[in-house]
Amino acid sequence: MKIKINLAAFAWLLLTLNSQLTTAFAQGSLAPPGAPAPTMKTLTQIEPRTPISSAPFTITQPGSYYLATNLTVSTGDAIDINASGVTLDLNGFTISSTAASATGNGILISSRTNITIFNGYIQGGVTNNTGGVFGGGGFGSGIYASGACYNLRVCGVTVSSCLYYGILLFTGYSTLIESCAAQNIGTYGLYADTVSHSTAINVGNTAIYGNTVSDCSASGGGSYGVYAYAVQNCYGQTVDGTGIEANTAENCYGTASGTYGTGVDAAGAQNCYGIAGSGGIGVEAGIATGCSGSGGNFGIQASAAAENCSGSSDGGIGIDCSLGMVCFSYGETGSGYAGIYGFIVQSSYGYNGGSGYGVYAYDMANLSYGFSNTGTGLRAFIANSCDGGGAPSLSVSFKYNMP
Repeated sequence: MKIKINLAAFAWLLLTLNSQLTTAFAQGSLAPPGAPAPTMKTLTQIEPRTPISSAPFTITQPGSYYLATNLTVSTGDAIDINASGVTLDLNGFTISSTAASATGNGILISSRTNITIFNGYIQGGVTNNTGGVFGGGGFGSGIYASGACYNLRVCGVTVSSCLYYGILLFTGYSTLIESCAAQNIGTYGLYADTVSHSTAINVGNTAIYGNTVSDCSASGGGSYGVYAYAVQNCYGQTVDGTGIEANTAENCYGTASGTYGTGVDAAGAQNCYGIAGSGGIGVEAGIATGCSGSGGNFGIQASAAAENCSGSSDGGIGIDCSLGMVCFSYGETGSGYAGIYGFIVQSSYGYNGGSGYGVYAYDMANLSYGFSNTGTGLRAFIANSCDGGGAPSLSVSFKYNMP
């Protein structure tokens, strides 16, 4: 059977379908409206910092700066910060000086606020000559804050071989030194309100100075290893000065390696250990708790109280608390005056290897024992439940609960 096609109707159908398809797939003009806009951030937008590639360099505007290379100067300062609100990243590079005589600073901050410096090295050319005399070339100071500079923070910076100061930010201005190191510095190593997790060695005067110092190690031949109002978890060493000097010292270790000096000196010393030379004091405190001290003059000298302590002295007094109380403690001397000497001695033991006293209680001894090799074991004005060994073993005016 043949199918007849109406050509007119078929043509009309094709025109209708074509019109509908054209309308359905139309997307507008294919010509672009203009040049494509950037879709990525610039390097300045990603890291808006200013590089420092040469010295001397002066920062006069707030912002973020970083070293792009090692810097060397032949005289004066390397970087001067004359603006507030500055962050300076040393970027692992070294700032050094080749000056014939030590002068200038690695970084000088002049009466500014809100400054952060971190992550790098400052190197001078100063040496510690025989007898603790520092001299040579390079920088006078590594980082120095001149004038009233508030809210300064220095982290992860190592300073070495400077004639005067390593990092000097002063106290009373909300300043912080953290995770820094200073070595071979003529006067002060690290100096700020708060110093933590830092080290200063071979310093001519005071290795670390601050209001609060924690988790630090310091040594030098001058006045102090660590000097602060509150010191915690620190080691301080000096020669004839004081290893640790503080109002409160906790969990500290101080040594004075010369003939004279004091290992730890604090109004309140807790769980501290001090060593001093033949004419020195291991631990000197108002109140010593849980401390151990060894010194040629005094192992421990406490003006108010020594509790749970151990003190030894070759030729002096193991524990001396002539105006206060010694309790639950042990004191010994090789050939000195007394193992323990106190106004009141409670539950303690004193030993004397020579002809002095094992225990000497100026007023009263209670539940205590003293021994002396050739002297008096225990001497007291009043003694209760005490005993002694020596010749004589006891020298007591009034006895209670004793034979």
